[in-house]
Amino acid sequence: MKRSKHRASKDDGKGQDEPAILETEDMRMPDPDTISLASVTAVTTNVSNKRSKPDIKIEPSAGRPVDFQVSVTVIEARQLVGLNMDPVVCVEIGDDKKYTSMKESTNCPYYNEYFVFDFHVPPDVMFDRILKVSVIHSKNLLRSGTLVGSFKLDVGTVYTQPEHQFFHKWATLCDPDDITAGCKGYVKCDIAVVAKGDTIKTLHKTNETDEDDIEGNLLLPEDVPAERQWARYYVKIYRAEGLPKMNTSIMANVKKAFIGENKDLVDPYVQVQFAGQKGKTSIQKSSYEPIWNEQIVFTEQFPPLCRRMKVQIRDSDKVNDVAIGTHFIDLRKIANDGDKGFLPTLGPAWSNMYGSTRSYTLMDEYQDLNEGLGEGVSFRARLLISLAVEILDTSSPEVMSSTEVQVEGIPNISDNATGKIEEFFLFGCFLEATMIDRKIGDKPINFEVTIGNYGSEVDTPTKPKTKKKKGGDGDDEESELIYGSSDEEVDDGGDMTSVSTSPPMKPVITDRNYFHLPYFERKPCIYIKSWWQDQRRRLYNANIMDRIADKLEEGLNDVQEIIKTEKAYPERRLRGVLEELSSGCSTFVTLANNDQNQAGKTKLDRERLKLCMQELENMGQQAKNMRSQVKKSNVKDKIKLAQNFLHKLRFLSDEPQHSVPDIYIWMISNNKRIAYARVPSKDILFSSVDEETGKDCGKVQTIFFKLPGKKSFGPAGWTVQAKTELYLWLGLNRQRKDYLSGLPNGFEENKAVKGPGIQSSPPISLMYTMKQIFQLRVHMYQARSLFAADSTGLSDPFARVFFSTHSQVTEVLNETLCPTWDQLLVFDNVELYGEAGELRDDPPIIVIEIYDQDTVGKADFMGRTFAKPITKMSDEHYGPPRFPPQLEYYQIYRGNCTAGEMLAAFELLQIGPAGKADLPPIDGPSDIDRGPILPVPIGIRPVLSKYRIEVLFWGLRDLKRVNLAQVDRPRVDIECAGKGVQSALIQNYKKNPNFSTLVKWFEVDLPENELLHPPLNIRVVDCRAFGRYTLVGSNAVTTLRKFIYRPSDKSVNNWSAMEEVVIHTEPEPAVKKTETVVKLDSASDAVVKVDMPDDEKGGKGKKKRKKGEEVEEEELDESMLDWWSKYFASIETLKETIKAHEADAEEKEDFDSGEGKRGKGNKNKAMPGQGVPEKKKHTIEELKMYSRELEYEFNTFEDWLHTFNLYRGKCSDDADVEQNAADEDRLIGKFKNRFYSKHRPTCGLSASYAIHGYNVWRDPMKPTQILAKLCKDGKMDPPQYGPRGRVKVMNRVYTGPTEIEDENGLKKQTDEHLALAVLNRWEDMPRIGCKLVPDHVETRPLLNPDKPGMEQGRIELWVDMFPKDMPAPGPALDISPRKPKKFELRVIVWNTDEVVLEDDDIFTGEKSSDIFVRGWLKGQQEDKQDTDVHYHSLTGEGNFNWRFVYPFDYLQAEEKIVISKKESMFSWDETEYKIPARLNLQVWDADHFSADDFLGAIELDLNRFPRGAKTAKQCSIDMVINEQDMPMVNIFKQKRIKGWWPFVARDENDELEITGKVEAELHLLTGEEAEKSPVGEGRNEPEPLEKPNRPDTTFLWFISPLKAIRYLICNNYKWLIIKIVVVLLLLVMLGLFLYSMPGYMVKKLLGA
Repeated sequence: MKRSKHRASKDDGKGQDEPAILETEDMRMPDPDTISLASVTAVTTNVSNKRSKPDIKIEPSAGRPVDFQVSVTVIEARQLVGLNMDPVVCVEIGDDKKYTSMKESTNCPYYNEYFVFDFHVPPDVMFDRILKVSVIHSKNLLRSGTLVGSFKLDVGTVYTQPEHQFFHKWATLCDPDDITAGCKGYVKCDIAVVAKGDTIKTLHKTNETDEDDIEGNLLLPEDVPAERQWARYYVKIYRAEGLPKMNTSIMANVKKAFIGENKDLVDPYVQVQFAGQKGKTSIQKSSYEPIWNEQIVFTEQFPPLCRRMKVQIRDSDKVNDVAIGTHFIDLRKIANDGDKGFLPTLGPAWSNMYGSTRSYTLMDEYQDLNEGLGEGVSFRARLLISLAVEILDTSSPEVMSSTEVQVEGIPNISDNATGKIEEFFLFGCFLEATMIDRKIGDKPINFEVTIGNYGSEVDTPTKPKTKKKKGGDGDDEESELIYGSSDEEVDDGGDMTSVSTSPPMKPVITDRNYFHLPYFERKPCIYIKSWWQDQRRRLYNANIMDRIADKLEEGLNDVQEIIKTEKAYPERRLRGVLEELSSGCSTFVTLANNDQNQAGKTKLDRERLKLCMQELENMGQQAKNMRSQVKKSNVKDKIKLAQNFLHKLRFLSDEPQHSVPDIYIWMISNNKRIAYARVPSKDILFSSVDEETGKDCGKVQTIFFKLPGKKSFGPAGWTVQAKTELYLWLGLNRQRKDYLSGLPNGFEENKAVKGPGIQSSPPISLMYTMKQIFQLRVHMYQARSLFAADSTGLSDPFARVFFSTHSQVTEVLNETLCPTWDQLLVFDNVELYGEAGELRDDPPIIVIEIYDQDTVGKADFMGRTFAKPITKMSDEHYGPPRFPPQLEYYQIYRGNCTAGEMLAAFELLQIGPAGKADLPPIDGPSDIDRGPILPVPIGIRPVLSKYRIEVLFWGLRDLKRVNLAQVDRPRVDIECAGKGVQSALIQNYKKNPNFSTLVKWFEVDLPENELLHPPLNIRVVDCRAFGRYTLVGSNAVTTLRKFIYRPSDKSVNNWSAMEEVVIHTEPEPAVKKTETVVKLDSASDAVVKVDMPDDEKGGKGKKKRKKGEEVEEEELDESMLDWWSKYFASIETLKETIKAHEADAEEKEDFDSGEGKRGKGNKNKAMPGQGVPEKKKHTIEELKMYSRELEYEFNTFEDWLHTFNLYRGKCSDDADVEQNAADEDRLIGKFKNRFYSKHRPTCGLSASYAIHGYNVWRDPMKPTQILAKLCKDGKMDPPQYGPRGRVKVMNRVYTGPTEIEDENGLKKQTDEHLALAVLNRWEDMPRIGCKLVPDHVETRPLLNPDKPGMEQGRIELWVDMFPKDMPAPGPALDISPRKPKKFELRVIVWNTDEVVLEDDDIFTGEKSSDIFVRGWLKGQQEDKQDTDVHYHSLTGEGNFNWRFVYPFDYLQAEEKIVISKKESMFSWDETEYKIPARLNLQVWDADHFSADDFLGAIELDLNRFPRGAKTAKQCSIDMVINEQDMPMVNIFKQKRIKGWWPFVARDENDELEITGKVEAELHLLTGEEAEKSPVGEGRNEPEPLEKPNRPDTTFLWFISPLKAIRYLICNNYKWLIIKIVVVLLLLVMLGLFLYSMPGYMVKKLLGA
């Protein structure tokens, strides 16, 4: 592209804009292939310089409510923090809460409970809802319980996952009140979000071992790291501008009613919602330019699992607060998680808010728009905000541990922080206003244009002079003047006032539905000056990317069109598209770096620029590489990859930081706002660099006006309120030199003012002096697949064609969805203003609307499409290549949905000076019946040739009642192109619903070009008495191409001349065809779930965990296998295949190769040693698992018999049609097809042939008979069996095994293996080959008529059909669920050791514990058993010799215990629960008067738990923490094990610590064994255990207190007591000595 191309240059014509399109445009040969299928390309491809392309989809899809279903399965929780808790899981979405049942005294509860939430809300609202999973401890009726931890994410995150679901993932729980605490446990759950029409993919459970790896299966999207850190999100709110000067609150309305005045009463505050939390700023009283300078701080994990932050300006009020405007910040758009990425950052930048109209009303009917639902219809305010994120270091002491939202003050921001204020100029000119809905009335109509609040009649801001003014923070007067005088710019014509509304004008009638405004040659103009921060760079970069994306999208549509219409060389066009993309990307990289030093650049601007440049550079490079790889064979794959580029470009071009607000244009009738249009400012923004200019800047665009808010939903919103041809230009005032250059030429300007300065002031209207007169010819041929608008399921369609101010209609055709009007509409004397040359290259568009004629009331709107005519000027010759024009298909839209296709051609012929005589003649009506209606002329209408249509009528099924009466005597009418045939009448539908006469035919004239074939209509009527008949239902077959008979090439059938192809079928019968990419055999690394042990030889470390019944048996016992073994093995294969495919897909992204080669490669990799016959024993036969209906895999089995669903009733706008033939439950409806299909779905072919055992052959015909029959039906020689296991079919020789074993192990010779090997490869046969249905299980959705389109679960099944005239098949397969087997687990608790000592002794303060052990099997808490108490253990040692006995029912295949119990006392039936087999043992300290104290616990998974230690010393906490490094045992294989295991509990810091050790013995017996050798619980008979030898202290001290005290004293305090006694004796002696000393002395002295 030339960079400097000016839009003004006329000679560019259609040139440089469209590289690879022109060839098809100009080579308009009457070649059938040039006709495009249902394209809007006629409108879009001749892009010109004067007109921009209209958007055909009118209805806003946003705020429309849709059905959603969120299903959550809470499976289990693990590692919950807390001692002996009773956890409950609560799932809440928005305000809906659901709770699981409570599980007692466990840290790892198992629930497996399923919850469904139904919603009917708009998608945006749904995806912003927060889904929270929290675990609550000891909740009951009286108390709400304490929160252990919670996990939250928004519903949108789930919906963006593959298959819209998380399956078997672990959610990490955190405590919102203490973020320093770390993880509080894990909850394993499935979460799926289904919108209407989504198909659910059922995932089969992977084996438990993979999922026990919690860290590897966290509930997080792919790109989120497992360790999420806590972060602070700072949302800074500075100030707002341009709020509505009114108060929408109830109180203000009351005031207004009484006082009659309405002052500026808004009391705004800002509310921010994020991740389920809300923060509010302070309220600024009575202010519409409030300044807050506050920041709201959220504490949430990073990256957050909530994608949007909602920022709302609200008006505070005593009664109820209302939203003034809402802005969403999408965190994905303001951050980048790449290597050179950046944390979310935004601003400081102004955010524009849009919502309801600004005019003051008592009750605002569009209040929802202010809440952010749906597209805003008016500018509401703009808010200056910024956002930053700081990752927290939770280990540092000053971190606040709570996640409460905080609000803090922040310093003011400088005035020019958001950019320099510039003066912008917006110019608009209304060239035409037509299709104005007549419901509006004929009062004068005018249009108002606003940008922000500029141009609004309610509150126009003034030009910014001082610091405080609308439009933000400008520079002072001087700078204004300096800008004005820069050299290339226009001198400003004094103080130009803005003109923002067109003059009111009375509308004129166009036809019975629409008015138009009679502008004729005088076109009204508007212009507005406004002041905004100059952030054009953001818009420029978005524009460059949008242009690249638009071109890419258009190019890809072209390529798909070429493929669809089967034109030649789609790969060439794709190469051109990729070439264009890479050059566009390099242009972006050179241009985007301009204006680096612009004021007001934010961190996000810089980071986004880096990101976009890096992304586009890579994209350009990838596109270049891809271009060289495009081949005819891989075009479709490459288109998919290119679509990814498109999504990425669209994502990048959406600028999160706003600048100039969008432009709103309102149509006002009699001062009432009727309808509006919104034009993004970036689309009309001018730049001197062509690539940066908006796509509609300085171009005439067709704008359709729509109703505001909810009024625009549904049919009301589809009728056009008005269509305008509008020219818009937006740019800096000083750049407005060429603002008129894009208008069609030939006008004079009318100025508002006369006198000086007239040069620079813009015109208030344009007078067109050049006028051309044309005749428009519209060739309406036919339409197909229209919308059913009547209750019969048909319509009475007619088309209304609009061009400029003219309109005409076709005739009405009754009761059809595929009308062939074959009508020429001629519009005479169409006046178009402008230069002839421009009109030739770029005529205005034609709008075609299809309606359904009703006998009473107004016609119903059925759809709309646009077209551009091919123009011929009076001096041009009417002839090839451009004329006569070709019929083309145009896609019809109804709202946002496609609603059929229309086949038509349009030509616009200039009427020259000589009048109409120069025009090519129109042939008059060729048939008298149609009166004045002209048919499509001969050069344009398709060339017809005779076809014969043959119909085989079979029967009718599942006919529902019509008008409450049952269908009794139905008949089928078939019609195509006006001719048709009727089936025989079914005399009694109930008795025999099949037709008596089968084949009928009729001849018809159809176009030679197959793409133009009309549809074939099927209608079923019920013939009632007196010759009445009622329509039962109808169906239109849109394309007949697949039914066209094409004779086969005779020369191909000569097999004998071809050389032989030898195919070795592997010696192992179990080997499947290449479809199963990964084959499981005994040497592969996958876990085969079967009912018996696998061989444990040969270093199979990974394979320890297979279910088995007897360890002694190394060989795989055939008698143990049943159908379920086959089923589970197949599921394993399916999972392995999916894994391999995923790995494949990753490789494939980098390396391009054919799918097939890789599949084969994988298969070979995964089959080492398959030729070794000894290993054959261990391979289990498998089924083919289909995750959809079998029909889906085999093209609905319509190889010769077709099923057509009959429809009746109106197509409602979102519910599916009421269907007459059962659509809900096709299980019955389609088996007729199955029975006769060539794919042979009557009985699936197994992979190998067996005459006994679990894989016995079920079909009454043996493989040899089936093969012989297929050869006979295909008219070829029967198979020839040769010696040494060879069979020859056609030119192919197959080799394979020929022996078979019967029940007694005797070997016999047989050809069945060979024949089966051929059948399993039947699709490789030339000419007659097709895939035969294998032994399979299919999956069908369950649907509920109350919730159409939403699956309510799925069912797995298969169907065998055996005709009665054949030999009877063998006995039916027994697939009843495996009965759980009875087992008994005996646990003997021998001793404990090192149990923590909990109690202090009353007398001595010494530590001791009264130990007992409690145990139960998970899910059977009510059956918990306790040992007796070992009192007063001083060392933590306890002796018990106590036996627990737990009988249970166990399903080996699923490794689950089966429990049947009533859910509640009111339940009628018992519910069956399946629970993992886990043994819980706990150690407690018994207390007499208070609750017992919990000391520690251990949970052993009986299928996989660490082997017990030999001695208490060797038993350590590692056995719990580092489970994966320990040798594991499976009690179902080991049967008996004894050892020491640790008890653990969490300390104050939530760390696991060891709180004791238990010596136990586990012994597992089957039910029968347990009956033979019964034992008693505790130490009871039979087989009593001996009493433990406990030390004396353990006896109850309160029974013999003296004994206990003596024991205590003697034992511990003997020496102390002796010492005390000695000291006391000494003291007594001393006392006596002192007491008697004086007397004695006196006696001595006196000598007494």
